Amino acid sequence: MKHTHKRVCIYPKDIQRITGKSYRQSTRILNQIRTSLRKPKSSLISIDEFCEYTGLKQEQIEHLIT
Repeated sequence: MKHTHKRVCIYPKDIQRITGKSYRQSTRILNQIRTSLRKPKSSLISIDEFCEYTGLKQEQIEHLIT
């Protein structure tokens, strides 16, 4: 039986696929989320935090994140 592992973190490449923006703009979006959540620069952003910030539903983006 194969277990599928779902990722918890989101990366700029994922944001690029979801939004259609450039990699650099996707990095800026991640940094804006970190700033709004008052997280350190090196911290990771979860998919839930991204969805909450952008207003998207997790079901809408699950197929775009592999």
